[in-house]
Amino acid sequence: MIIMKKALVSALAAAAISTPALVAPAMFTPAAAQVDLNLSIGVPPPPPVYEAVPAPRVGFVWAPGFWRWDGGRHVWAPGHWIAERPGYHWVPDRWAHVDGGWRHETGHWDREPVRHGWNNWH
Repeated sequence: MIIMKKALVSALAAAAISTPALVAPAMFTPAAAQVDLNLSIGVPPPPPVYEAVPAPRVGFVWAPGFWRWDGGRHVWAPGHWIAERPGYHWVPDRWAHVDGGWRHETGHWDREPVRHGWNNWH
C-alpha cells in the first residue's frame, strides 16, 4: 500500500515537473507545502511528554505537543502557540489505532468540535 502511494506521489511529481506553466501558480500557495501520505506504522507512540501550558495569550490557542514519526522513530514535537481562528476549534495532533497499525492525524481547525469529542471551544 505504501509503495503504491509513493508511486502515485512520484507520478504526480513527474507530471508537475513536465507542466510548469500549469503548476507554477500553485507552487506559491501555502497549500502546496502540505503533504499527507496517511502512513500507518506498527509502533505505537510513547506516552505524551508533560508540558506546562503557558499562561493564555490573547488571540492565540495552545497546540499541545505530540509524537511525530521521523527517520523511523518517534520524535517529540513540543507544543506551541498558533493564531486563533474565530469560529473554529483547534483539534490537536493525535495517533489513531487503525487496521492493526498506528496513523498520525495532523492537528487542524474545525467548526464542529463535538465530532472530535470536544465539548468546549478554545
